[in-house]
Amino acid sequence: MIETRKSTNFFRLGLRRLLFLVCLGLGGVLASATLVRFAPGYGAEERELDPRWRADSVEALRQKQGLHRGLPSFYFHYLSALAHGDLGESDSLKRPVGELLRRRLPVTGNSVIRGLGVAWLAAAGLASLGLVTRGWWFEASTTAFNSLLLSLPSAVVAMLAVHLRTPVFCAIAVVVFPRLYGYIRNLLVRSYHQPHVLAARARGLGSSAILLRHVLPLAAPPLLALFGVSFAISFGAAIPIEALCDSPGLGQLAWQAALSRDLPLIVNVTLVVSLVMLAANSLADLAGRAFAGSTQ
Repeated sequence: MIETRKSTNFFRLGLRRLLFLVCLGLGGVLASATLVRFAPGYGAEERELDPRWRADSVEALRQKQGLHRGLPSFYFHYLSALAHGDLGESDSLKRPVGELLRRRLPVTGNSVIRGLGVAWLAAAGLASLGLVTRGWWFEASTTAFNSLLLSLPSAVVAMLAVHLRTPVFCAIAVVVFPRLYGYIRNLLVRSYHQPHVLAARARGLGSSAILLRHVLPLAAPPLLALFGVSFAISFGAAIPIEALCDSPGLGQLAWQAALSRDLPLIVNVTLVVSLVMLAANSLADLAGRAFAGSTQ
């Protein structure tokens, strides 16, 4: 009976999170559309300044852009088309937005997953090594190195990646690593000082057994939550890094859309990025709750 009640509550929580994710994603889309619509110079094209164009041709061009000039009209047409699975057509690239997203999203996803994997392995390995050595020199050097990486903006890391000709996922790993290392290290140190861990060490249990049986089960829920946050950080860092490194992913596409004020493309890229980041955070939070409930 208790297990059935827990499963029902978990299912309801998942449905609420899904509804919240969809509403927040659509809210982000409408907010981005509003910002672009009221940006200075929106709707003006270079062709309007061409002296070879006649007045009636310029007027016809402005009438063609009339749908995007009225914000409520754009909201209505965008949401009705989205309900039918139509994401519209890019004004600048003259191609379906859905096709552009299907081609660019795997590139960004591959870079994010590889960069996140490298950052997690490096942060977890360095934090575990610090627990084993417990030396002041190692502690001071890793803290200084982590602070240096933490102070570097994503754009600076992208410029270094271009100069050194390193892959995009390496730049993403450099951005994410300092955010992970300090939290993982503090979490492992706090877990190792718990009473039951100290008792296991007093009984002569090996370091590997202590880590697998006592430390990781205690640290798993916050680590899962950290994974969701780190995924959002890496996905957000991929946008400027891909734009500066000229990688054919969502970052480059978002940069091109922003420069050309391509409203259909901007709102759909915003929708995809928002949904991916929110989904990662929600799944990590649900996994942490499920793991914590199973261990109780």
